[in-house]
Amino acid sequence: MDTRILISAATIDSKTLAIIVVAVVVVLLIVWAVVRKQRTTALRRRFGPEYDRTVREHGPGKAETVLTRREKRVEQMPIRELTADERERFITEWRVVQSRFVDDPREAVYQADTLVTRLMQARGYPMSDFDQRAADVSVDHPRVVDNYRAGHEIALRERKGQATTEDLRNGLIYYRSLFDELLSTGRPEIREVA
Repeated sequence: MDTRILISAATIDSKTLAIIVVAVVVVLLIVWAVVRKQRTTALRRRFGPEYDRTVREHGPGKAETVLTRREKRVEQMPIRELTADERERFITEWRVVQSRFVDDPREAVYQADTLVTRLMQARGYPMSDFDQRAADVSVDHPRVVDNYRAGHEIALRERKGQATTEDLRNGLIYYRSLFDELLSTGRPEIREVA
């Protein structure tokens, strides 16, 4: 009789244990799903259209890893404020670039590209290839990174003689949007993208 009671108790314990294990697994899956959803929501909020572009480029699973790596990379950069003199110098240079557009739109767009690159460098962004610069700037300036890419694309087309004056005008406007954000003081706070 003792053997039957022990077998019965062991059976109940193994059934109970199986139920507990299944319950724990279910709870862990729910927690994982909630954490993943929160991460997705936070990245979507932070990167806005850049999140969607990265998903299209890398796929949903890899995109979030790519964006998280970008955030960590940029956190390590010595992004700094410009001094008042530096700001004024850049603003003056922009005015010169903009005034040249009437007489030489191609040169103005080329100079805008160069000036934005110098401004990024002055703020502390490393100067690597264009794609890496755009990825880096997308962390702090996700609302204008598409403009930066569009301006750069127009500048490349211009070098091949394939850009119209209207393209060049748009390119200058695109560069101006990033230029204005890079002039802002301090490191941008993480902000939602509308």
